[in-house]
Amino acid sequence: MFPVRDTIPSRSTPVGTYVIILINAIVFLIELSLPEPVLQHVIRVLGVVPQRAVVIWAYEGFTVGLDLWIWPYFTSMFLHGSLMHIVGNMWMLWIFGDNVEDRMGTARFVVFYLLCGVIAGIVHTVSNPASAVPTIGASGAISGVMGAYMLLFPHSRVLTMVPIGFYPFFFDLPAPFYLFYWFLLQFISGTVAIASVGSQATAGGIAWWAHIGGFAAGLVLGPLMARRRPQRVLQPDEWGVEAAWWHGR
Repeated sequence: MFPVRDTIPSRSTPVGTYVIILINAIVFLIELSLPEPVLQHVIRVLGVVPQRAVVIWAYEGFTVGLDLWIWPYFTSMFLHGSLMHIVGNMWMLWIFGDNVEDRMGTARFVVFYLLCGVIAGIVHTVSNPASAVPTIGASGAISGVMGAYMLLFPHSRVLTMVPIGFYPFFFDLPAPFYLFYWFLLQFISGTVAIASVGSQATAGGIAWWAHIGGFAAGLVLGPLMARRRPQRVLQPDEWGVEAAWWHGR
């Protein structure tokens, strides 16, 4: 199921969402300009390498080696491995990020986004400690945005496209249903990956448990960082989009 749009327009300009998308696009263009050996070195240095982090934790400690292991958890969020990778991630951020930012404000949203990305990376490291493969991408942070959206906008709906053969079919689904379905797929895939590959929590190049960790972080941090709105009684003609806004609290 591919999400096309949600039903709630943003009430303010989502500056933070736009800036995050722009930074990711600029970084990806820079990646495309690099020679392959240089690009691979950049990915290894700036990506999350679980084995490297675990070795630093074991021999240096969390605080002593902080400058060595923490930065990849931030920089990896802005690197992508292919055009489809970045387009898919930025599309999900475009759909769900503006509303979450609207509830948090730009500054809180950016902090929330980064925290979810870091937590997702750490969950991936803990679940896959022996991996020497660099992990990159914004999907962990965006999973956090999706988790927050599910709780903050329980009455929203998502227009979803399902291709059947050559024909696209469109369904209007409740946002919590779509997001829970997405989370369930990540959980099942992550569990199968661990069961089939032993200690490895990735399969097919996808860090499933980073998605799960980011989503869980969004569920916890989203309501805590959202701003409260004054309550009022809705008029009969406001049930719909307005109801999704005022009851998605």
